[in-house]
Amino acid sequence: MLEFPRWKYFLILLVLAVSTLYALPNIYQKDPSVQITASRGGQVDDALKQRVTAALTEAGVTPKSVEEEGENNLIVRLSSLEQQSKASEVLRETTGENYTVALNLASTVPDWLANLGGKPMVLGLDLVGGVHFALQVDQKAAVDKRFEAYAEDVRTTLRDNRVSYRAVERRGESDIQVTLANATDADKARAALAKSQPTFTYSVSGERITVSVPQTEVAQIASGAIEQNLTTLRNRVNELGVAEPIIQRQGEDRIVVELPGVQDTAEAKRMIGATATLEYRAVVDGNAQDALTTGRIPPEAKLYQQRDNRGPILLNKRTIVTGDQMVKANASTDQNGLPAVSVTLNAVGGQRMFDFTSANVGKPMAVVYTERIPQVTMVNGKEERSFRVKEEVISVANVNGVFGKEFQTTGLEKTEADGLAKLLRAGSLAAPMDFVEEYVIGPSLGKENVDRGVKAVVFSFVFTLVFFTIYYRMFGAITSVALLFNLLIVVAVMSLFGATMTLPGFAGLALSVGLSVDANVLINERIREELRLGMPGKAAIAAGYEKASGTILDANLTGLIVGVALYAFGTGPLKGFALTMIIGIFASMFTAITVSRALAVLIYGRRKKLQSVAI
Repeated sequence: MLEFPRWKYFLILLVLAVSTLYALPNIYQKDPSVQITASRGGQVDDALKQRVTAALTEAGVTPKSVEEEGENNLIVRLSSLEQQSKASEVLRETTGENYTVALNLASTVPDWLANLGGKPMVLGLDLVGGVHFALQVDQKAAVDKRFEAYAEDVRTTLRDNRVSYRAVERRGESDIQVTLANATDADKARAALAKSQPTFTYSVSGERITVSVPQTEVAQIASGAIEQNLTTLRNRVNELGVAEPIIQRQGEDRIVVELPGVQDTAEAKRMIGATATLEYRAVVDGNAQDALTTGRIPPEAKLYQQRDNRGPILLNKRTIVTGDQMVKANASTDQNGLPAVSVTLNAVGGQRMFDFTSANVGKPMAVVYTERIPQVTMVNGKEERSFRVKEEVISVANVNGVFGKEFQTTGLEKTEADGLAKLLRAGSLAAPMDFVEEYVIGPSLGKENVDRGVKAVVFSFVFTLVFFTIYYRMFGAITSVALLFNLLIVVAVMSLFGATMTLPGFAGLALSVGLSVDANVLINERIREELRLGMPGKAAIAAGYEKASGTILDANLTGLIVGVALYAFGTGPLKGFALTMIIGIFASMFTAITVSRALAVLIYGRRKKLQSVAI
C-alpha cells in the first residue's frame, strides 16, 4: 500500500548530486581585481608584470596574484575592495595610454569545477554592482545622414537617365535642390525623380528642381533612429555577454543602459558608444602627395591617410559598400595566418560589390576604417562633449577576381579584428550618441544588499523549519528536508543556466518557499484528516499524498501562469522576480510531491504493524 518505485529513488539521488555540484560554485567568493588590457601598441608580457608589481609594492598594496589571462589581459587579484580602488588609481598612472585599466571581479572557482560547467549565480546590478549609462541620441545627425543618402540617390537617378546637372544640395530642413546643366531637361529629370521616389513632392523653376521630403517622413527618421539604436545596443550588449541587461528608452531622445556585474567600464563604454565601421572605395588615379601639398584634389576624390604612415591616398567619394550592408562578420585569419574579418553582405551590397569587381579586375580597391571617438573638453569651466572622427585606409589591394557577397578584409591587428567583427555583427548606429550620465554601483553596496537578502531568506527558512518540526513532528522534519532540497535546486538551476538573481529575485525565492510550504501543509493536513477518519497509518499516508497531489498541481499551475506572464511582459526587476518564482515552483512541486513521499516511505514503509504516525 505504501510503496515507492526504485527508479524514483535513483532520480532523486541524481537530482541531488547534480544540484549539489552546480550549486557548489556559489560558495567561492570572487576576488576584487583590476584588469589591464593592452590596446594598440601595448603588450602584456613579463616586463609589464614587473612594472605593475613594483608600482603596487611602492604604493603599499599587496596583491594576491598578478597573472595573465588570455592574450591581452593581465589580472591583478586583491584581498579587499579598498585595495582594489587604490590599486586601480596607481595602475592608471603607471600603465599609460597603451593600456586600459578597469575594475573587475575574478572568479575563484576551481578549474575542475569550471571544466564541468560550474559557475556562480549571476547577480544583478543591485546585488553585485555594475554600470549605468544614459546616452543622448543625436537625431539631427540621423536626419542629415538620411538626406545625404537621398541626395546620392538623386544623383544616381539623374546619371542613369543621362541628365546633366551642376549641383545637388540640401536646402533647409526638408528640401534638396537640384541645379541642372540645361533647363530643357527639367521635365525629363522631374519625371525620372518622381518615378524613383513617388512619396516626395517636386517643384520646377527654370533649371532648378526642389525635392521636398514630407515632414512626417523626417519625423519618422528621427524616431526610427532611437529604435534602431536600441536594437543595435541590445546586440552589442549581447556581444559583451552581459546577462539580464536593462536597455530602454527615456524621454524623447535618451537611452538608459544598465549592465549588472560589469566593472570593466572602459570596455563596456567603448563597445556601446563605438561607431567603427568599414567602407570599401575605389582608388583614384593621381598624385596624392601633390594633392596634400597643394590642396588641389580632384572633384570626384577625397584624400585619406594610410595606416602605419604609408602616406596619403586618393579615393573615390562614392562608396562601393559600407558596414550598413553587412549581415555577417567573423574574426578569422587569411591565407598567411594574419588577422582578418570574414564578411557577408546583403543582397544589395553583394550586387554592388559584384558589379564593381566585374568591371575593375586588376585595379586597386581600398578599405577605409572609420571610427567616431568620444572626447570631453573644458570650456569656461564646463564640460563640452564631442566626437573626433578618425578615418584611415587599412588595406589597398588589387581586385584579382570577381566576388560578391562573401570575402575577407585584412590589414587589421587581432584585437581590432575581434572588436570590428563584434561591431559589424551588432549593426551600426543610426545616429551618434553622447554619454550624458554615467555612474558605477560599487560591489560594496551590492554586498550589503546580498547580505540582507541572504539573511532574510535564511531567517524565513529557520522560522519555517522550526515551526514545521514542532507542529508536524516527523512529517515536519520531512518537510524541512524537502524545503532545503528545494532551495538547492533553485540555486543550482540559476547557476547552471546563467539566470540572474536580483533583489526582487530574493522576493521571488521567498515566494517559492511559501508555495512549497503550502504544498506540504496540504499533504500533512490531508494525512491527519485520513487518520482522524480511522484509516490505518500506511493507508492514510498514501491517501494523503494521492488526494493532495491534484490540488497542489492546480495551485502551482496558476502561480506558474502568473510567473510566465510577468516574465513575458515585464522588464528588468520584474523578470528577475518572475524567473526565480518559475524555477522555485517547478522545484517545489518536485520536492513536495516526490522527495517528501520518498522520505516518508523510507521511514514508515517497512513497518509491518504501524500503530501511529508522528504527525
